[in-house]
Amino acid sequence: MTRFSVLDLSPIAAGSTAAESLRNTLEYAQHAERLGFERFWLAEHHNMRGIASAATAVVIGHVAGGTEKIRVGSGGIMLPNHAPLVIAEQFGTLASLYPGRIDLGLGRAPGTDQTTLRALRRDALSAERFPQDVQELQRYFADSEPNAAIRAVPGAGLDVPIWLLGSSTFSAQLAAMLGLPFAFAAHFAPGQLHNALTIYRSHFKPSAQLATPYCVVAVNVFAAGSDEEAQRQFTSHQQAFTNLVRGTPGQIPLPIENIDDYWSAPERVHAESMLHYSAVGSADTVTEKLQKFITQTGVDELMVTGLFADHTARLESLALTAEIRNRLNAAATLGAAGV
Repeated sequence: MTRFSVLDLSPIAAGSTAAESLRNTLEYAQHAERLGFERFWLAEHHNMRGIASAATAVVIGHVAGGTEKIRVGSGGIMLPNHAPLVIAEQFGTLASLYPGRIDLGLGRAPGTDQTTLRALRRDALSAERFPQDVQELQRYFADSEPNAAIRAVPGAGLDVPIWLLGSSTFSAQLAAMLGLPFAFAAHFAPGQLHNALTIYRSHFKPSAQLATPYCVVAVNVFAAGSDEEAQRQFTSHQQAFTNLVRGTPGQIPLPIENIDDYWSAPERVHAESMLHYSAVGSADTVTEKLQKFITQTGVDELMVTGLFADHTARLESLALTAEIRNRLNAAATLGAAGV
């Protein structure tokens, strides 16, 4: 069976506000919980007018406080932007408030541009310290000595699973070396997916946290009652990525009827290469695409995401995705039984 989870960026639709986006995120998480999704992650991005999850730990607390069972976490916290001790304290606090429900996914990229990085008071070399910072963070969560000079309070001795996130092979290698679960961002960086999974699985060393490799892959999923309606909703995502390529990111655009009226041929090639792993269509179409993806990758867990401007369509897409998950897992169970 393949587990299904959700990655949310709290998208701010054109003409909307961050406050409305954060209310929608909580409703979306509650919807995911009712539908039986495994976890609900939020991502750190800065200086992005279309994303409301910059203060990621705060939004995680908002979501965890409004749900009951679903795991809530970061996909991810961009560790180069933060002191490891501060992250240990933040997630130690979250784990104290919501025990057994908090995940800490860590990324190596800053999640922003160089100008904003300077505004965050971080330097361009911060990412080079990522392996050391991850291990420092692990030490803060360990049961420290009573007389330790520095302790994370809360944090020390708490169960906060650490995940490594990546869009290349670097974090795959580090996750394998440290024996941590690994999540790959195929929803915007598909190129190194298979290499990263191969490296992670082949070099994995068991740890106290994880005995065997565990892979999560994020993919874009836009499911609707018809292929045409799903494609129309997907144009919000396509426009957003085109704007990013143009250097003009903004709020998430409303859907349009024909994306070819919006982008140029070179922009289409660029955007489509970034969005290669996108399952867009009716339930039957998305089922076929996700089945193929699961077979090709052997992924343990799929994390679905997508920049919807239409919140109602996003809720409907997730409900259809839950039906697709059940269909795929039922077929896998029958196949394993030789039926």
